[in-house]
Formats: sequence, C-alpha cells, structure tokens
Amino acid sequence: MATIMMVIMIGLLLLGFPMMVPLIAGAIVGFVMMFDGFGQMGTFIQQMMAGIRPASLIAVPMFILAADIMTRGQSADRLINMVMSFIGHVKGGLAISTAASCTLFGAVSGSTQATVVAVGSPLRPKMLKAGYSDSFTLALIVNSSDIAFLIPPSIGFIIYGVISETSIAELFIAGIGPGLLILLMFSIYCLIYAHLNKLPTEDKSTWGQRAVAVREALWPLFFPVIIVGGIYGGIFSPTEAAAVCVLYAFLLEFVVFKSLKFPDIYRISKSTGLITAVVFILVAVGTSFSWIISFAQIPQSLLDSIGISEMGPVGVMIAISVAFFVACMFVDPIVVILVLTPIFAPAIEATGLDPVLVGVLITLQVAIGSATPPFGCDIFTAIAIFKRPYWEVVRGTPPFIVMLLTAAGLIMAFPQIALFLRDLAFR
Repeated sequence: MATIMMVIMIGLLLLGFPMMVPLIAGAIVGFVMMFDGFGQMGTFIQQMMAGIRPASLIAVPMFILAADIMTRGQSADRLINMVMSFIGHVKGGLAISTAASCTLFGAVSGSTQATVVAVGSPLRPKMLKAGYSDSFTLALIVNSSDIAFLIPPSIGFIIYGVISETSIAELFIAGIGPGLLILLMFSIYCLIYAHLNKLPTEDKSTWGQRAVAVREALWPLFFPVIIVGGIYGGIFSPTEAAAVCVLYAFLLEFVVFKSLKFPDIYRISKSTGLITAVVFILVAVGTSFSWIISFAQIPQSLLDSIGISEMGPVGVMIAISVAFFVACMFVDPIVVILVLTPIFAPAIEATGLDPVLVGVLITLQVAIGSATPPFGCDIFTAIAIFKRPYWEVVRGTPPFIVMLLTAAGLIMAFPQIALFLRDLAFR
C-alpha cells in the first residue's frame, strides 16, 4: 500500500500538479485500499476536519495577514534603513545588512516567502550595484530568509506544535538562539566574501542619521516586543499575540505611516485568504495522510527496517535531520512536518528526547530543505519575484547550505543553544 501511495504522489508531482493534489490522491488511494472501498469516506473527512480544528492554527492566517500588511507598507523599508545605517559602511556591510534585515523581518512576519519579498526586493538592486554577483545575492536572500522560520513568530513552529502537542510558546523562544547563531555565521561569511572580492563599502552614516533611522524604525521594532514580551509576560497566548499583531500592523500602516489606503484592504485580504486556504488544505489532507499511514503501521515498519529502535538519542536526531532535510528538497515544508512528525514520534518518545529541541531541529532542517535544490519552495519564490533563471538562483547556495547544516550539527552537539532561553523562561 505504501509503495502504491508513493508512486501515485511522485507521478503526479512529476506531471506538475500542485502539492495538494498528489497528497489528496495518495491519501484517498491509501484509505480505499485499507477499507476496501469508499464506504468509510466519512472517517477520512473527519480526520481532515480534525486536522484544522485546533485553536492554535488561528495564529497562522493572523501572522500571514500581519506580514502581508507590513510587506505592502513601510515597516520593512524602515527596518532595513536602520540596519544599514549601523553596519552598511563595514566591509561586506551591505550583505550583512541583508542577513540582519531578514532576521528582523522574520521576527515580524514568521514567513520565509514574505521575507524574500520584503527584504530582497529593495536590497538586491543595491547589492548588484555595489558589485556583488547575482548568484551570491540571490543565495544570501533565499537562505537568510530561513532565519524567519526560526525567529518567533514562526509558522513552522506553530504547525509542529499543533501536530506534536508541544508548547508553541516554548518553541518560539527556543528558536531565538539558533536564529542568531545562523545570522552570525552568515555575517562572517559575508565579511570574508567582501574582502576576497575587494568589494566597496557604503558611506558611513552619522550618529544623527542613525538616530533618525532608529526613530523611524521604532514602531516596527515593537512587533517582536509585542510577540515575545506579551507571550512570556503572560499577557496573552501565541494565538492572541497573532491577533494583536494584525491590529498593530493595521494601525501602523493605515493610521501612523499612512502608507496604505482602505481600498488596499481588499487586495491584502484576498492575498491572505488564498495563502491561508492553501495552507489549511495542506494541513487537513496532511493530517488524514498521517492518520492513514499510522493506522496501517507503516511508520513502525519503516523505522524498524532502518533499526532506529537501536539508535540512541543522537542517532535519532541525525535520522530525523536527514529525513526532513531530504524531504523538503522535494515537498512543501508544511506537508513534510505533517507527514514525518508522527512517523518519528515513537522514536522521539522512546529515547526521551526533548520535544522542543526536536522541534527546533525539524524546523531548521525544513527551512534548509526549503532553500535547497532541486525543488526547495523558496527557490521558486525567488525565481518568481526576481525573474531570474533557476540555475542562477541555486548556483550560490552550497556555502550557505554547509553553514546551515553546521548550525544543525552544533545544536545537536550543544542543545543549550536552543534550550538555554527556554529553560530560563519556563524552568
């Protein structure tokens, strides 16, 4: 049964169908084979509805809406200008500013695709003008957007938290350390790259110009304060934080900055609705798919065949990292989290691994895979936004992938990179 399901899914993917179609087809075929017909399809629908029933999922469209409002408004530009005013004059400062801006916008939006658009659109022309190659520039933007998957709020953490019943608040704060580690590694690489290629620096901003940039970025900087401070101060839950972010983004762009007009609400709402619909369809069908393979005991057979029961905690973490990294090279990240998390759940529980640490590793590997050839989704986002050929987008990615995988190895070797802030806040 598992072989037939995979053949159908891979075949439909190769034929060019969007991810939801192969997933639905594979799940239905598996269900029909398991129950000898369509007579029990009501159970299949019940599992789909159960997948999108958790209240925590309300945070997903809220964060998408807030990110959409800020991307179309001035928040992203103000954050970028502030970062540039402080480090733009350093050798490689423009590239470092790009990575730092992705981190800051990730703390506002939680979406890798939104970060590619919001940061890449204004900074890519500046980097090209400064002499950076387009392949390096595109790779930096695409891979730096991965940091948005780790810095709270992260849509990946929300999905994983719902599926694994892990505290989303703990996942959010555990992602900060790894996100900053990756930013540091990228910044060092940008510095070396700029020196080796003898790239020029930007004019140094005066302290007066920096003060103006900080003042202009002050309002957008309150987004992470609202999210992190509100959640860990016990003021509201992650879901409530998402709703507050939407209200704050609306007031900021429509009232304070006046960068958007009320007719823009329709376009923003339509865009958010379309993205949310796709996400929730994937979640619903992914839940049914996971239920089918779990009911058929496919995960147990698969894990027994690779001997995961004999592996210790480190072996299980390596197996999880490899599985999620490879899967996201071909399949949408949300689907991978939905399908693979239940498969590895018994091994995680048996080895006593901290589910928050596992969540950070899974989300990091998902983010890496999303920017890795051949079919990483962020690659195609960059192709669509920047109108560049596939090879040019992926040519500069290997050094970044090596750094990201190194970061994953460091987290496995030193779990406190992820767990220190979590333990400080919740233990």
